Amino acid sequence: MNKCIFLDRDGVLNEDRTDYVYRVEDFIIPDGVVEGLRRLKEAGYMLIVITNQAGIAKGLYTRDDVMRCHTYLQEKCGHLIDDIYYSPHHPDYTTRSLTRKPESLMLEKAIAKYNIDVSQSWMIGDALRDMLAGRRVGVKTVHVTHASADQAAGDCIADNLLNASACVLASS
Repeated sequence: MNKCIFLDRDGVLNEDRTDYVYRVEDFIIPDGVVEGLRRLKEAGYMLIVITNQAGIAKGLYTRDDVMRCHTYLQEKCGHLIDDIYYSPHHPDYTTRSLTRKPESLMLEKAIAKYNIDVSQSWMIGDALRDMLAGRRVGVKTVHVTHASADQAAGDCIADNLLNASACVLASS
């Protein structure tokens, strides 16, 4: 079985914005992201992006825009990421979907496809919905946040992906 790091995108792999990130020129990769991904990959983890992309349902951008940003991220990190799953749904615009976090269908699909051992796997995200989705499938969680420890929702708290990777590796 494989061990995996499930990664939220906006706020973890790239800087989040008040509006949506769907253009490569707005896709800013924070310091430490590439190094964090590299450390996790070297430790034997698969890396799979799990992201809500409600802007598709809202008609703000397309699936191709999401994939252009993903391709850009892959180029910048040396193609370390194994796969991406995204939910194009929003309950107010299209339909309710079990793929949309905090539901866990995207993770469940990846677990089945890649034979992932949930007992050795983690979800790294910046929102409560990421922690909830991870818990639903039984993986440990890292909450990337600047909130105080008593406000953190994960098994571990970190202020960026590099520090999140250190938390995962210290627990391995």
